[in-house]
Amino acid sequence: MSVDDLVSYLGVHRNSLYKALGSKRGLYLIALRHHLAADVRPLLDALADATDAAAALRLVTSADLDLLLLAAIERAPVDEEVASEVTAAWAAVDQAIADALRVPGDLAAALTAAALGLLLRGNPDNAATALTRGLGPLT
Repeated sequence: MSVDDLVSYLGVHRNSLYKALGSKRGLYLIALRHHLAADVRPLLDALADATDAAAALRLVTSADLDLLLLAAIERAPVDEEVASEVTAAWAAVDQAIADALRVPGDLAAALTAAALGLLLRGNPDNAATALTRGLGPLT
């Protein structure tokens, strides 16, 4: 979507948009932070109730993480502020898993990485079940 598309859709003048947001980057940061609050924060809350690795994997793979994933791949490598937001979000997911499952942080980070891999491969529910069946209890 271009700035012209956004201006037309919102029915505002371009100057008003830039005055409110500063730039396209400003809009991007607002959208990313909204995504973190509206989509990632509820995931963190839900992870607090995860009783095992399969449940945690299912929660992560079913969450709407599209903008966070895009930010991690496209913007974080070239924008320190975006990188900071992305790093903090993944660290929060790792910590939520560690707290819920009472596992070390590095194991929680590995579970987060596994969940992201499951998303990329497709059919995450079946893969999560198979993965956690093979893992056994985590301690």
